[in-house]
Amino acid sequence: MPQQPRVEHGIGSGVIISPDGYIVTNNHVVDGATEIRVTMSDRRILTAKLIGADPLTDLAVIKIDGSNFPSVPFGDSTMLQPGQTVLAFGNPYGFRFTVTRGIVSALNRPNPFGDNPRKPGEFIQTDAAINPGNSGGPLVDARGEVVGINTFLFSPSGAFAGMGFAIPTQIVRPTVDNLIKYGKVSHGYMGIGISDVTPENSKFFELHDANGAVVTQVEASSPAAKAGLKVGDVITELDGHKVSDAGQLQVEIGQKRPGTEVKLGLMRDGKSMSIPVTLADMNGSGDDSKEASAGEHGKMRWGLGLSDLTPDLREQVQAPKDVHGAVIERVQPGSAADDAGLQQGDVILQVNRHDVQNAADVQHLLSSVPKGQDALLLVWSNGGSTFRVLHSTEGS
Repeated sequence: MPQQPRVEHGIGSGVIISPDGYIVTNNHVVDGATEIRVTMSDRRILTAKLIGADPLTDLAVIKIDGSNFPSVPFGDSTMLQPGQTVLAFGNPYGFRFTVTRGIVSALNRPNPFGDNPRKPGEFIQTDAAINPGNSGGPLVDARGEVVGINTFLFSPSGAFAGMGFAIPTQIVRPTVDNLIKYGKVSHGYMGIGISDVTPENSKFFELHDANGAVVTQVEASSPAAKAGLKVGDVITELDGHKVSDAGQLQVEIGQKRPGTEVKLGLMRDGKSMSIPVTLADMNGSGDDSKEASAGEHGKMRWGLGLSDLTPDLREQVQAPKDVHGAVIERVQPGSAADDAGLQQGDVILQVNRHDVQNAADVQHLLSSVPKGQDALLLVWSNGGSTFRVLHSTEGS
């Protein structure tokens, strides 16, 4: 007998946000679905249609026909504080209409998905139990308002281990509004990689505090490149409003429509500047590439073993053609490099704000750092770039 196509069944959660039947859930709950059915609390089963989905934020809107449905209002996630009581609703493991109670464990958690550094972070972390099947369900505050959409958990076993994460309404509301209005979301795009300013690295950028977002990468031919942004610029303001960290900037830029002109306030080599950038469409962005050069094999220094970024190594570490530098081949346990979190396969792009092309460049710049002084590295890893501080040791 010929084999019949296999139909896969999945279950997730959602929340009705309007009396006319609009429902918010996760994109990964409905992605690829040929039929969507909604089970109500009175056990009615209704057919739903997909209104729109946004893979970047992992949000989707579906709709059931009818009126006078009970709905839940959105709250303001920006007013949350760690320690506040929250409730998580959903269908964990198929146990329908389950509610768990916990607190807000932390706010503004960064994007943990190394496969796509463009995904926004700012997640709400909670210890209200979230398990498989809770995805798309609401995280509700003590006033009964939706402050987040439950989306994933961190667990070695796949079951709840005290760390669940929800998309905050500061991201959910504008995304849902666009999905209902247009059926899709167009995200603004500058074409930069960014990381947080920290107390450790702020001195290297001549900053007085640890606020802002450091530019770690500027994509060729991107809006940021055309506007003149450079690696090492620290973005401190967006349209006159203070930028506290990289996650905040990423979320706010992603929520703006392509074609919007934004004004960035930034610090470059200790000097304040203002630069206008016209955003492009993230979905239409591309990468221009340049070939990298190669050189001599590096020596152990600061606990690092280095090699040039040859074509073979580039393929092994999956580095794009516009990434130039030296590949880390070995990290000595207990060394400065180990303490900084460097790993085999990372690519060093800069040392103390100076671009490098090969292992010899890195070796020369690190060997010139006086004893007792730290070094700042710009490192590419898993599709993104970040600054790391190497703390000086007596053996350096």
